[in-house]
Amino acid sequence: MKTVVVYDTTHGNTKAIAEAIAQGLENARTVPVTQFRRSDVSPGDLLVVGSPINGWRPTPAVTEALATAAQAPLAGIMAAAFDTRVKLFIHGDAAKKISRSLQKAGATVVGQPMPFYVKGTEGPLLEGETTRALSWGRELLATVKAHESRKSAS
Repeated sequence: MKTVVVYDTTHGNTKAIAEAIAQGLENARTVPVTQFRRSDVSPGDLLVVGSPINGWRPTPAVTEALATAAQAPLAGIMAAAFDTRVKLFIHGDAAKKISRSLQKAGATVVGQPMPFYVKGTEGPLLEGETTRALSWGRELLATVKAHESRKSAS
């Protein structure tokens, strides 16, 4: 199983979160969204996609990459989504939109959409967010391993 963490970033915060998630996933590679190709993942792989919130949704580059990836269905690929955002009582939810796009493209979503928080519109990340991202990566890895075990037992 390969693991690819795809991200877009404006001020470096989403990249830092992607790298922490990849570390928790062990042997995962991070790929800027502009370099992601659908051929980077195959059935049995894990694809994690992240974006800063941009106008209440993922960035245009992430939206476009997901639309392009959906042209060759993501069946058999496990997926999860995250975003970076300002901690307010009202905000967009890029992670949920990414997660829905992945599911519509045929991927099996294996984790709840996850927000990570920044101070102000440019950051930096709030204290402890990279540690939380590392932990979430470890949780995703455990979920994927359990999913694979159930699949091979059937």
